[in-house]
Amino acid sequence: MTSEPYRIIVSHYEQCLEKHGDCHRGVDWPNQADADTRYRVMLQLIPAGECCSLLDFGCGAGQLYSFLRAQGEAYHGVEYAGLDMSPQFIRLCREKFPQLRFLQADILQQDELVPECDYIVLNGVFTEKLTLSFDEMESFFQRMLCAVFAKARKGIAFNVMSKAVDWERDDLFHLSTDRLISFLASNLSRHFVIRNDYGLYEYTTYVYRAPGLLGAPCKR
Repeated sequence: MTSEPYRIIVSHYEQCLEKHGDCHRGVDWPNQADADTRYRVMLQLIPAGECCSLLDFGCGAGQLYSFLRAQGEAYHGVEYAGLDMSPQFIRLCREKFPQLRFLQADILQQDELVPECDYIVLNGVFTEKLTLSFDEMESFFQRMLCAVFAKARKGIAFNVMSKAVDWERDDLFHLSTDRLISFLASNLSRHFVIRNDYGLYEYTTYVYRAPGLLGAPCKR
């Protein structure tokens, strides 16, 4: 445990799990349909049929893996692993999926514990800032993206709250796309896609190391 301000986000999700259990509310998504939409968009970072490794960064209760399995052949070549800062969530994931690899680590403090993977998704890691100031949250967001992108051989996906809304919540992280683009182009990559087409008050960004980074199709 550290005194880093972002630890309040980890504690918040642990409280949700304790209150609601292993369901969408346990990872603080308001309904299952929207959660499934987010899982679908996150997985679309990966071309269908590609053989690759995937790290679910901030995996929570491992619900993305359950969704991935339900997609059948489209992602049958994806080798999944999960990572979370929370020992409670990692314990739950290991009980649910003993055949999979789940890691407990804080990449900003324990970079050496985080493996390289082809793709890394961060679903919900940056949507809530709670009592953090915007500057504190943006600093955390930028530090995390730099650390995570360094571990991705091909690309990453993450979501934040949109500023194209009627009103903003003080506890959520609403980030303008011009601010994001400036950061990505200067610090990560100029190869990115911003998704604002799936009907939620957020957007998802895919950041790739280079254009046309596709892996080998899986043999049928």
